[in-house]
Amino acid sequence: MTFVKDAHRTATTVMVRSTSSNRISRSRDPYYELMRRLFQEEVTAMRARKFLLMVEERQKAGDPIKISEWEDIIKQFNINRSSFYSMRNKLLGAGLISSKNKEYRLSELFSLDLVDMARWWWTAVIGSDPEKL
Repeated sequence: MTFVKDAHRTATTVMVRSTSSNRISRSRDPYYELMRRLFQEEVTAMRARKFLLMVEERQKAGDPIKISEWEDIIKQFNINRSSFYSMRNKLLGAGLISSKNKEYRLSELFSLDLVDMARWWWTAVIGSDPEKL
């Protein structure tokens, strides 16, 4: 039997919007907009947004969230363990957070992967000059 906390988290689905008016950079709440692209349910997106902001704040304060704090987090969010790990695994799979040294931290993998995809599409498929990206 595989537990949710041990489930594979190598990839996740991100919804891409086709109109410029839906760009995350134009949103009043970019974190929420990003989470809505990852999570189907609004309540889960809001929870993930809150968790991501917690990770960011604690990391900036020099006190990253410890993996062992999961019980406190599920109490704070009023969710069960499975829901927490499912949300966490999606954030890990998207490359938004990492869990190194038994701490949650923001990760650059999400940005690096999107930039790589955009560069490949721009140059290899469309045939545009990489300098114009």
